[in-house]
Amino acid sequence: MTTTPSVPATTADKIDLQRRPGRWIGHWDPEDGRFWRTTGRRIARRNLIYSIFAEHIGFSVWLLWSIVVVRLDDVGWTLTTGQALWLTAVPSGVGALLRLPYTFAVPVFGGRNWTTVSALLLIIPSAGLSWAVQHPEIGYLPLLLIAATAGFGGGNFASSMANISFFYPEREKGWALGLNAAGGNIGVAVVQFVVPQVIVLGGGLALARAGLMYVPLAVIAAVCAFLFMDNLAEAKADTGPVWSALRHRDTWIMSFLYIGTFGSFIGYSAAFPTLLSSVFDRSDIALSWAFLGAGVGSIFRPLGGRLSDVVGGARITVLSFVLMAGGAYAALFSAQERNLTVFFVAFMLLFVATGIGNGSTYRMISRIFQVKGEDLGGSPQIMREMRRQAAGALGIISSVGAFGGFLVPICYAWAKSVHGNIQPALRFYVGFFLVMLVVTWAAYLRPGARMARARV
Repeated sequence: MTTTPSVPATTADKIDLQRRPGRWIGHWDPEDGRFWRTTGRRIARRNLIYSIFAEHIGFSVWLLWSIVVVRLDDVGWTLTTGQALWLTAVPSGVGALLRLPYTFAVPVFGGRNWTTVSALLLIIPSAGLSWAVQHPEIGYLPLLLIAATAGFGGGNFASSMANISFFYPEREKGWALGLNAAGGNIGVAVVQFVVPQVIVLGGGLALARAGLMYVPLAVIAAVCAFLFMDNLAEAKADTGPVWSALRHRDTWIMSFLYIGTFGSFIGYSAAFPTLLSSVFDRSDIALSWAFLGAGVGSIFRPLGGRLSDVVGGARITVLSFVLMAGGAYAALFSAQERNLTVFFVAFMLLFVATGIGNGSTYRMISRIFQVKGEDLGGSPQIMREMRRQAAGALGIISSVGAFGGFLVPICYAWAKSVHGNIQPALRFYVGFFLVMLVVTWAAYLRPGARMARARV
């Protein structure tokens, strides 16, 4: 009697993704170990790569004005420190407002489809900046309105994070979301490094090109998303889970904490070049070295997610607020003593801490909703619903948190105009970070708390 040798099944034989036209995937179950090893990981990694690229361009456009304002006087604009800080703050505020509808766009249109559209929208602020800086006769208000369109780049973050959260299993979300966010965040450092080089090469004309050079990059990001990314049917549900996320107390607690982590990161990134230029009258340092802050913050974000995967996000978040309070106090001391070196180092510590906190808070969100699903019985249907609610919460939290990017420059502008220095703003930040530390401990680390036992 002879037996037929068994032939290993191909990946296609093993997993039916239920593909549909328009690059839709009907079956997606990353929590299934076999599915993830044979099929899911490869597809998720591909989507993550192109998501990072699109988000990177979005963040770069979002923070274009943070570095352009430092040299607007070279092309005929005469702005006060307060007006310059408003030009950096308004794009952050608009980006924060757009994050909620951008989150809804993923379940409505599909992650791949919306990434394509949102990348193309970046053409508007890029071209607008290029035109506006060459026409100082238009006045400050039109300039401010054109700067506001850069908020399109800020909205990209929410839809990108919500989309990628569906692709990865719970045990790897901290690292994946950290990489996705860091790839976007580092766009801030890139734009603050590249634009000064462009300015040096050609004065006012090059300042206009600072916006124009992002037009082809936005088109490339859109084309890559259209050709290589996928839509998930699991993500294309009704928008009910997003509204359901609003009912959870934890959604609002995490929104508050995210103001302290991401809001501080984007706000400090926007304001740092202007502060170096106005407080210490060192525009040369602002143009040459300000990019380091956003750079180190971006690099440390995945580390925050990775550490949170190991020891729990709440513990890492508390650590980040300790470091932020220390950094703000050191910045206050250096501002009082007019010590530029200590000021610069203090802000580097702030950026490191915000990067770590960004990664840890995002890891906490997915874990919180996983625990909630387990408490409701942990059935596949319940866990799937909680993953959708977690994705909705990510958008809500990122929207609320991003308002910190608007408030930070405005707080500095207020302190400078009313008190003549930024010291009152720094005193406020020290106390603010300490309050957030206490809130994190009370909600997620207090002995006996459900989330503490689950090592959220």
